[in-house]
Amino acid sequence: MKIRLDKYLWAVRLSKTRSQAAELINKGRVLINDALIKPSRETKVGDIITVLKHGAQFKYQILAGLEKRVGAPLVKDYLLDITEPEEIEKFKAYQLAQQNYRQTDGKPTKKDRRELDRFMDDWSDN
Repeated sequence: MKIRLDKYLWAVRLSKTRSQAAELINKGRVLINDALIKPSRETKVGDIITVLKHGAQFKYQILAGLEKRVGAPLVKDYLLDITEPEEIEKFKAYQLAQQNYRQTDGKPTKKDRRELDRFMDDWSDN
């Protein structure tokens, strides 16, 4: 069974909406068998889908075609994750960096500012 790539990405929950799936494909972040494609490209059983996400390459093999969106527990019947462990580690490092970035407010408090000013004054005196 053949199905459009954008519809397939949405059906197996690699994208929240079909329009987001089509946008990812148009931006070149989704490849089939390492080739740039269009959202209307039909998928076949055995095709390798590569999704580029935050510097990591996630790879999936199509096991079967489907007609409509499936629940998360059933995705494993249609898609096989063949992502290399190094790529998963890259993505985890990105997530950790984002988590650390979001923990800070960015703007120092008055107390922080005073301590920073004192430090800079002491630094310039030496």
